[in-house]
Amino acid sequence: MQPQRRPLIRALAFDEVGAAIGRLVDVASSDTGQAARVADFLLAWWNGDDNGHFPILHLSNCDAIISEDMLIVMAWLAQEPAIYPDAWGYRDAMVDLVGRWRLR
Repeated sequence: MQPQRRPLIRALAFDEVGAAIGRLVDVASSDTGQAARVADFLLAWWNGDDNGHFPILHLSNCDAIISEDMLIVMAWLAQEPAIYPDAWGYRDAMVDLVGRWRLR
């Protein structure tokens, strides 16, 4: 039996996901206490084997709005699993995050 697709996931638009990624990139590029957690999320998606993985508990250690943006991305990935931030034009931003958070 095939699992049914959920309305929440179907309701997400490509542009909404792109906006969430943009907000997450902004946080990860900042000096806030949550920046490292958001960077972990984005970089694990970008290339978890090289950049480390995202502890799921980080969702509860971020402000609700930030966690919701991560969930928006995850919901999109549930329907389109082979897509990366490049699709929304964030390749350069991801490369910058690798430099900021992983190449120290």
